[in-house]
Amino acid sequence: IDLKGGQCVRLRKGDYATAHKVAEDAVGTAKEFLSAGARLIHMVDLDGAKSGSRANYDVVRRVIDQTSAAVELGGGIRSMEDLRFVLGLGVSRAVIGSAAVRNPHFVKEAVSIFGERIAVGIDARGGTVRTDGWMNDTGEDYIAFARKMAGYGVKTIIYTDIEKDGMLEGPNFTQLEALRQAVSCVIVASGGVSTLEDVRRLKVLGIDEAIAGKAVYTGALDLAAAIREAE
Repeated sequence: IDLKGGQCVRLRKGDYATAHKVAEDAVGTAKEFLSAGARLIHMVDLDGAKSGSRANYDVVRRVIDQTSAAVELGGGIRSMEDLRFVLGLGVSRAVIGSAAVRNPHFVKEAVSIFGERIAVGIDARGGTVRTDGWMNDTGEDYIAFARKMAGYGVKTIIYTDIEKDGMLEGPNFTQLEALRQAVSCVIVASGGVSTLEDVRRLKVLGIDEAIAGKAVYTGALDLAAAIREAE
């Protein structure tokens, strides 16, 4: 569930100008996902990712309070203060993205205190890591960055190939396979997951978890069937 201005939206290739509403209500959407068998709801605060604002946190809190869902949240978590606030909302797993690039010590400290409740999101285009809502290219190789994060004790890495996000064209299996061979962390595939065959191929590669978004909203992917396939 991606949030912008309090609404459930989707982007194409991370372009904020392409944001379009895909659901009426985040709580209702989360309930639908849970009824299909989902055990973790992945939420992204797009406003937070771009500007560091907390404009969507009330929506996140409502989802947790009204559904009792396990929620994973990313977007705009840039300091220990932000992290403690997010976890205080009841979030099960917090995703550090841009801040992991700019301030690796923050990741080290976060992992030392909160352990497996911390995940690092690696968003890449052309194999290099992007930050700030995918707008800035750091030039850092995604594999090298993943190894660095694993060295800090990070147990979960969420990998998004921006070119695949919202395109319903399947994940970047080549990059995911290389990442799987490089680190022993839990790897979560994000971006382009749209068919049961995608889920099967991810399993074969040894990918641990997958995030589905646009394909579920459009009906291209039957979430309940995908979860059964994943299990």
